[in-house]
Amino acid sequence: MGTLYAAGAIFDVAVCLLGAEVAQRSHSVTTPHSPQPSQRAAKAVPELAGGWPLIGHLPDFLKDPVSMLSRGWREQGELVRFRLGPRDFVLFTGPEAHDFYFRAPEDQLNAKAVYQFTVPIFGRGVAYDISPELMAEQLGFLYPALRESAMRKFARIMFEETRQFADTLGEAGEIDLPHAMNELTVNIASHCLIGEDVREQVDAGFAEAYHNLQNGINTLGFFLPRLPTTAHRIRDRARQQVAEIFSLTMTERRLSGARPDDFMQTLMQARYTDGRALSDDEITGILLTVLFAGQHTSAVLATWTALELLRAPSYLARVRDEMQDVYREDEAMSLESLKRQVVLEHAVRECERLHPPLIMLIRKVLKPLHYGGYTVPAGTLAVVSPAVSHRLPHIFSDPERFSPDRFAAPASEDKQHHFTLIGFGGGKHRCMGKHFAVLQLKAIWSVLLDRFDFHLDTEIPAPNYGSWVTGPKTPCRLRYSRRSQASIFR
Repeated sequence: MGTLYAAGAIFDVAVCLLGAEVAQRSHSVTTPHSPQPSQRAAKAVPELAGGWPLIGHLPDFLKDPVSMLSRGWREQGELVRFRLGPRDFVLFTGPEAHDFYFRAPEDQLNAKAVYQFTVPIFGRGVAYDISPELMAEQLGFLYPALRESAMRKFARIMFEETRQFADTLGEAGEIDLPHAMNELTVNIASHCLIGEDVREQVDAGFAEAYHNLQNGINTLGFFLPRLPTTAHRIRDRARQQVAEIFSLTMTERRLSGARPDDFMQTLMQARYTDGRALSDDEITGILLTVLFAGQHTSAVLATWTALELLRAPSYLARVRDEMQDVYREDEAMSLESLKRQVVLEHAVRECERLHPPLIMLIRKVLKPLHYGGYTVPAGTLAVVSPAVSHRLPHIFSDPERFSPDRFAAPASEDKQHHFTLIGFGGGKHRCMGKHFAVLQLKAIWSVLLDRFDFHLDTEIPAPNYGSWVTGPKTPCRLRYSRRSQASIFR
């Protein structure tokens, strides 16, 4: 019974490893712990101290997974093994270990084997239900939506959506910050990445269905995604509802001949290399994959960005000064103006470092891995942890401190290695939407900080490791009041 409990409890907190994470070697960064890679590996990876019979390190993991993983790095260095119930995990820590991890071939270190629970959400024939080759083709369809010409349009949409959201807030009041950021990013993502006709249906069923799909990621679903539980039935109904909304939109476009310039239309016109068009269900699955890949993580990162800026009033003043400088010359928000807001961008990147939305990224070892004189056997779950690696003291000075200037010259701490900052993953599974996400956060907080003063009456909440994307514990509410200064935006 203890083993069954452990197996089920592993992911009560570790579902933070879920989500879609959607390469060159630099100079070596070594630590006192760092053995050099070797193909003559033979030794077993050392185990983290303190494991229990049957349940392994599960109690420490459930109490505070990041503290437990950080202790593993301090005790053993780049590679450390830990056990959660019956499963062996190996944590790879540090830029060189990340380099090895993210470059490993798919037939050796595999994501698909881990993420099968996503199939009922995204659907058959997309993402982790297909071969790596077909998945690469589907990812290729994303590129038009991420070109600079598309980003120019997205910047204006982000501005308009945030301004409309700000208009609903009135003169003063209080907001549930995580809820507000989730609502706003759903509006922006649906408008930018799917289309205006879908965005118009957000309040007429899409948002609720999408929320129910998000809730479909649960512990039991990781192990038994097709089990007919109440939660899974709600998930499946929500998936059907989203599919019907998207299919109706596509049918109307075909009948009317409308061809709007959006990602849904891009997929409707796309063809695989064999000439085959995408089915409506494939299009729905790819659109949902894109939304899941970026929307929830963006909402969480937007929340942390506000909290950290409010705790650093001197840096917040610099953000506002930069806004005045940028928009004194260009009163309308644009891609170019957002790119010039480097002070705000450094704050966003520092929040990615301190509060990565996914504390663990995971792969299954299909063939033995050899690194640093050690062998990681097949069947192991291999892990990297942005939450641990982003606070390594030999990489980041004073790593517990909010210090956005670490990303500015001459410090440029993120430039030490390609895999110093991995909040958006790395290698071929690196999130393609990173620049979209950063642009979105800059647009959101430029508009809201121009319009309002915000106040947090408590300390910043601790991270909620019980959520699949790590936001702050609730309650997390902000008071706000309209600023007396005239808006800098037209």
